Amino acid sequence: MPVTPNDLRPYASLDDTDRAILAELAADGRLPNNALAERVGVAPSTCLARTRALRECGAIRGFHAEVDPAAMGLPLQALVSVRLSAHDRAVVDAFRARSVRLPGVVSVFHVAGAEDYVLHLRAASADALRDFVLDHLAVDPAVQHTQTSLIFEQARGVG
Repeated sequence: MPVTPNDLRPYASLDDTDRAILAELAADGRLPNNALAERVGVAPSTCLARTRALRECGAIRGFHAEVDPAAMGLPLQALVSVRLSAHDRAVVDAFRARSVRLPGVVSVFHVAGAEDYVLHLRAASADALRDFVLDHLAVDPAVQHTQTSLIFEQARGVG
């Protein structure tokens, strides 16, 4: 189960060195262990052990390459806000489980406010985006309303 901002207990034992390792890896996940150790001021063997422990406790969820979506043939990005028709746990959990497996979905955010979810999508074209909304969301009985916002530009933050 993912850790929520309100439940940081699994990370209570992390110290400044662990947090420095996390910050360096968040900035550059390909950083070699020796360079990482040097940046945070510990021995390479210590750094490797700490990094392994951070993976095991879930503080490091994984590593990935940040690839230009256009290079994958998916130049169009959008955020689709979704309002569910019901809010009981079964409906919410089922929608989340379905939505993360839909084609083109990059991220699924459960949010507070007028909408319940925001889906970050990549698509080959405006037609493909429209088809996604019609074929996967408009027909879903759990979905009451959607609103699509195109992403013109995306910049990655450091935090």
